[in-house]
Amino acid sequence: MSSPRVDVIHSARLVSGGDVVPEAWVRFDGDRVAARSVGDGWRDGLPRDGAADGGVTVTDAAGRWLVPGFIDLHCHGGGGAAADDGEDAIRTVLATHRAHGTTRSVVSLVTAGIDELEGRLGAIARVAASDPLVLGSHLEGPFLDHDFRGAHDPARLRRADAASVDRLLDAAAGTLRQITIAPEHDGAGEATARFVDAGVAVALGHTGADFATALAAFEAGASILTHAFNGMRGIHHRAPGPVVAAMHADHVTLEVINDGVHVHPDVVRLAFAGAAGRVALVTDAMAATGSADGRYVLGSLEVDVVDGIARLAEGGAIAGSTLTQDAALRRAVLECGIGLADAVTALTETPAAAVGRAHDLGRLDVGYAADAVLLDDDLAVTAVWGAGARLV
Repeated sequence: MSSPRVDVIHSARLVSGGDVVPEAWVRFDGDRVAARSVGDGWRDGLPRDGAADGGVTVTDAAGRWLVPGFIDLHCHGGGGAAADDGEDAIRTVLATHRAHGTTRSVVSLVTAGIDELEGRLGAIARVAASDPLVLGSHLEGPFLDHDFRGAHDPARLRRADAASVDRLLDAAAGTLRQITIAPEHDGAGEATARFVDAGVAVALGHTGADFATALAAFEAGASILTHAFNGMRGIHHRAPGPVVAAMHADHVTLEVINDGVHVHPDVVRLAFAGAAGRVALVTDAMAATGSADGRYVLGSLEVDVVDGIARLAEGGAIAGSTLTQDAALRRAVLECGIGLADAVTALTETPAAAVGRAHDLGRLDVGYAADAVLLDDDLAVTAVWGAGARLV
């Protein structure tokens, strides 16, 4: 039986768990972090003959930034492909985002009929069964509000009912990680309880809920706010709405799409201040990410992408983004004034915790997954590891 693959990355500025550690090194044995420290200790214990011992790869970070692999809770597409279009399309989406540092993905589906969603959940479950970097699926719909639907087909929206909830859970076969629900509608409370009991993180989004309704849903078990500030009521000094409710409920993670289009930089900074340690930077990326401008389809709706901005062909509503997580990180630090350690946490530790994986994802600590991204001084990706394998 062969020994596990060994990778050592040394002489890095390590950013993990809110700390910045210079002259750091980490060692991966197979798909786990086996050791980390500072200085020259990385040389100790390496086999003399790497080839005979399963292979040892040593990477000199040369002072570059080493961070945990990025985790995206909300991604619909990339590379010209949409997650709704089957297993091959999903793999194209994943490859596009992995090149930008996303090592673990929750694959998102837009509103569709229950029959269609069953098939699409099954496709994600099959990909996840063969690829540990896929965390599962996110249903963004169909239990959403008509007036705040954004880029969701109004003809496919529906109230949550027990039979539909059970069908979706069955189709996902244990891989449904998150579902976005508008809590103000009939059936939403019962659906939230059923999903939470099944281990699914319930998110509020595409909702007309006021502060009290949103807070009640969070107190009933919802734990994520889907793309905060978008697809919901804004903050008013006498009607604070769901964003402030999420800030108030200290177990709630706030998704933020930091592409410079969805949320103003000063409002991004407001979110980090109002929910310290609970902001997850997500892409909400659609098919045009990493591809050309032009006409695309998101679910059943046509989308025009101009200068990288996606809007519905009919009505002009923002229709996802063309964001990658490395770009979200750069924007957070360089334009929003977020400290690097806090920005990295929002791409790693916080999203891991949001889907119940804080114990093994999102940090470069011993026993955690061997997921890592090496960044240069401009925070551009120079190397990516996922489950110990070099991806980029």
